[in-house]
Amino acid sequence: MSTGTDPLAPLAQLPGVPDAVAEVRKAVDRLYGHRVMRRRADEVTSESALRGARASAALAGADWPLEEVRRRTDFSADPESRTVGAALRIAAEAGQLLSIWRHSPLQVLARLHLLAVGDADLAAGRPRQAGEGVEALFPLELEPVESVEVEAAPAGPAVELPPAPGAEEVAARLDQLSRLLIARAEGQGVGTPALVVASVVHGELLALRPFGSHNGVIARAAQRIVLIAEGLDPKSICPAEVGFAELGTDAYRRALAGYLAGTPEGLAAWIAHCGRALRLGVRESTAVCEAMQRGMV
Repeated sequence: MSTGTDPLAPLAQLPGVPDAVAEVRKAVDRLYGHRVMRRRADEVTSESALRGARASAALAGADWPLEEVRRRTDFSADPESRTVGAALRIAAEAGQLLSIWRHSPLQVLARLHLLAVGDADLAAGRPRQAGEGVEALFPLELEPVESVEVEAAPAGPAVELPPAPGAEEVAARLDQLSRLLIARAEGQGVGTPALVVASVVHGELLALRPFGSHNGVIARAAQRIVLIAEGLDPKSICPAEVGFAELGTDAYRRALAGYLAGTPEGLAAWIAHCGRALRLGVRESTAVCEAMQRGMV
């Protein structure tokens, strides 16, 4: 990569992407300007992490009510409980890994997987090796929530995702992604919008499925870390995971299929989908702020 260049820059000019970037920026700025953020930003951050973790677990097959997630203390009883626990542990620590992310993104991804599976798992924190299986990304189909007011992707026939690439390809592409992110942290390609960078990191991790399990939860957490690192959401108060769950796994799968296809249209559709999800996350946290302002929280 040449100094001062960014291979992601052309993505920011794809049809519809500048509008998606502008809409996200406007929504995030409005949330950060809410009067509650002046006094209770830490509480909004904590609530965003909780709601984002609940939604990310739902997308991974454990669709628990928010209050159930809030009251539970034991997350070891069954697979759904372990999925929710993994999402909560990752959400709690993701924002603290920013300094490591800037110089070693792969170390952070390994840490996120370790948090998800626990250190008793021999594969914890390492990418899968040749011959090892990988967990499905979408074990549970969630229908779009009827109250969503943001235009969702059009319906159509079911989309089958291609199998996860082999271990050798995963290692090479992870290294390439890491180099790109480190170069950005060093000041190269800083003009590419945060939404574009976060969408690519999210999509690439879903495409690679580098670990044997919890790849969806990890990819969504990585998107959140990028949004913090890139300065769009420095306080981590915009739970895009909520938006992905509200839009439904069918739309999520379709948008991901576009990313995997690698066409300009597919890449633009994926970035736009990530933008819609982020705006719905902003709406979620805005509702939290409104409730705090009324003394309901």
